[in-house]
Amino acid sequence: MGTPSPQVVLVLAVALAGLSAPRAAYGQPNFIVILADDVGWGDLGANWAETKETPHLDELAAEGTRFVDFHSAASTCSPSRASLLTGRLGARNGVTHNFAITSVGGLPLNETTLAEVLREAGYSTGAIGKWHLGHHGRHHPSFRGFDYYFGIPYSHDMGCTDTPGYNLPPCPPCPQHGVAARVARKDCYTEVALPLFENVTIVQQPVNLSSLAARYTEEAARFIRWASNSGRPFFLYLALAHMHVPLGVPPPLPPTSGKGIYGASLSEMDALVGRIKQVADSHGKGSTLLWFTGDNGPWAQKCELAGRLGPFVGAWQRQRGGSSAKQTTWEGGHRVPALVYWPGRIPAKRTSRALLSTLDIFPTLVALAGAALPPNRRFDGLDVSPVLFGWSDVGHKVLLHPNSGAAGKDGEIETLRLAQYKAFYTTGGALACDGSIGPAEHHQPPLIFNLDRDIQEQEPLDVASREYQAVLPAIGRAYAQALEDIATDNVSVADYSKDPAVTPCCNAQHVACRCQAPGSHAAVLDHRTERRATRLCL
Repeated sequence: MGTPSPQVVLVLAVALAGLSAPRAAYGQPNFIVILADDVGWGDLGANWAETKETPHLDELAAEGTRFVDFHSAASTCSPSRASLLTGRLGARNGVTHNFAITSVGGLPLNETTLAEVLREAGYSTGAIGKWHLGHHGRHHPSFRGFDYYFGIPYSHDMGCTDTPGYNLPPCPPCPQHGVAARVARKDCYTEVALPLFENVTIVQQPVNLSSLAARYTEEAARFIRWASNSGRPFFLYLALAHMHVPLGVPPPLPPTSGKGIYGASLSEMDALVGRIKQVADSHGKGSTLLWFTGDNGPWAQKCELAGRLGPFVGAWQRQRGGSSAKQTTWEGGHRVPALVYWPGRIPAKRTSRALLSTLDIFPTLVALAGAALPPNRRFDGLDVSPVLFGWSDVGHKVLLHPNSGAAGKDGEIETLRLAQYKAFYTTGGALACDGSIGPAEHHQPPLIFNLDRDIQEQEPLDVASREYQAVLPAIGRAYAQALEDIATDNVSVADYSKDPAVTPCCNAQHVACRCQAPGSHAAVLDHRTERRATRLCL
C-alpha cells in the first residue's frame, strides 16, 4: 500500500479530531451521577406508560439518551455501589454482600474509587446520600476520595428515627426516654438512631426522614455552586434514599392525588432530580454530564411500597414461588432505568439498546476526564463514551450477574448474558409480597432464555432445540473465560467482621444515641428545611 496523499491525511486528521472533540475541545466536563435506591425499570414514565409521576425524569430522557438494556452490577446495595465506584464486580473488589451498622470493614482500601481517580485529575469531589461501603476508620467516604460528604452511612432503614415513614411492616419511632424497647422483628432497629453525617461529624441523630430529600437537594446545589465557582471541574455522586423503604414523604400527603404513598415518594424523587438538573444547567449548560440510574430493582417483599418492574417479571421464577426482583439475578433484580444528559454532546430524544452496566460509569468518566485507569487490576466496565455520543450502539458482548442474596453463594457468578441470551446455572427467588421464597435450583446444563422473544423470562429454550444446542457452546466458553479472568486477577477481600463499638453514635449516654434535642437550634433549622421539603413535592 502506498503513502496516503496529503488530502487523505487531512481528512483523517479532521475525523480523529472530531472523535476526540467531546473530551478535548471542551475541556474536562463536570459529572453528576444520581443513583436511586430500589428503583424499578417501570418507575419512569419514559420507560413505562402507566407511570405518571416522573415528568422531570421524562424530560431528562427527552433531552438526553435513554438506555433500555442497562443493568446494575449486583442486585443489592453494597455490592452494587462498590462496583459502580470501582468498575469491578464484587468477585474482584471483595464486596459481595451488604455491610452492617457494626461492620469494622468496608470497600477494601487497596481498591481505587472513581472519586480518587478524578480528584487526582483535578476534580472537586462530593458524595451526598447513602454510602453503605463502610463507615469505620478509613472506610468512611471522606477517606475514599471525596472532598465533601453529607449523608447516611448505610440504608436509612438501619436505624430508628422520630419520623419512621412508611414501611411494611411498620417500625416504631426511636424511644424518647429510658431504655430502648427491644422489638422482636430483626428488620427494625430501636437501640441506635439513624445518623446523618457531614464529613466525619454526626450532625443529627436520629435523622428527620421527612426533610431528608430537601436537605440532600440543598447540599447538592450548594456543592455544585461552590465547585463551579472554584474554577475546577467537579464530580458529584448523589446516592438517594428514594425509593428504598421507609418512604419518608413530607406531610401532608395529598389525599386526592391518587398517587398513593409510593407514587408521592416517586414524585418527590422526580422533583429532586429536576432541581439538580436545573442547578447544573444554571452554572453553564453543556458543561455537565448527568447520569441517572439505580442500584438494583424493587424490593418486592414491601408490596405496595415496592417499585414497578415493567415487563421484567421473571415469570419462570414466579411460577415456582418467590420474588424475581431485588436480590435475584432475574431481569427485575438488575435491569434498571438509565438516562444520560449532556446538552450539545449527547444526542437528545435517543433510545439505545446497547447492553450496558453501572460498571461502565467508572471507565467512561475516567476517559472523558482524560485520566488513566488504575494499574495492576482488571475491570469489568467498559469506556462506553462512543455509545453515549451516538457513534455506536454496541456495549458488552458478555455481562455477568453475581448472586445477590436470593440463591447461591453471595458474589459468585452463576448467571450471564451473551447477546440476547441469558443463561442461569443457579436460580432462586427472594422473599415475595405473598411471603413465598423460591428455593435455589442448580442447572447443568444451564437454563437459557432468549430475551429478544421472552423478556418476561417465562419459557427457557428447549434443551433439545437447535437454538439451544447452537448457543450452548458459546455460553460455556464465555462463562469459563470469565471465571478464569477473575481467578487470575488482582482480587481484594473485604473485612466483614463486626464490633458493636464501631456503630455510629454521637452520644452514647443518651437513649438511641440522640444528639439533638427537640427545640434545639439544629431542630429549628431542620423544621425550616421540612417546610421547603413540602414545597418541593407540590
